Amino acid sequence: YDEGKRVAETLFFDYYQQNKVDIRVIRIFNTYGPRMLVNDGRVVSNFVVQALRGAPITVYGDGSQTRSFCFVDDLVRGMRAMMDCDGFTGPVNLGNPEEFTILELAQAVIELTGSKSQIVYEALPQNDPVRRKPDISLAKEKLGWSPTIRLREGLLPTIAYFQKAIEER
Repeated sequence: YDEGKRVAETLFFDYYQQNKVDIRVIRIFNTYGPRMLVNDGRVVSNFVVQALRGAPITVYGDGSQTRSFCFVDDLVRGMRAMMDCDGFTGPVNLGNPEEFTILELAQAVIELTGSKSQIVYEALPQNDPVRRKPDISLAKEKLGWSPTIRLREGLLPTIAYFQKAIEER
């Protein structure tokens, strides 16, 4: 996955240099929100769906690894700012630098859904990063962009979306 992203960026910049086309390169970090697939396998959707179904919430390792979660509306705003920024191709990181442990995310989802789900711990997969936090200083400088929607605020419409999606199944 990581190598695929690096190759794609390299190809974009090579194409840009060879053909002088206008490109933008954005590095997207852990985005969540309504319209995610119920079974997409990402941590926010997994936890929300498990909680809404009353199933155990699976945390890998002890849950102390951190992630940063960017609500989709903030990401779209950042993408639009990048597209409107003449003379800057990137790459630029778009994400929310506020870190949460996976365990904190699980606990927030349980609380916000009112679920009786229990947290179960599984072995941490090999090569699972301990920390993921985007450096958005370039996005602030070049685009005047930073996220405004906090995790709990963004989880509310995300949970409502999944609740409806599950009921319709």
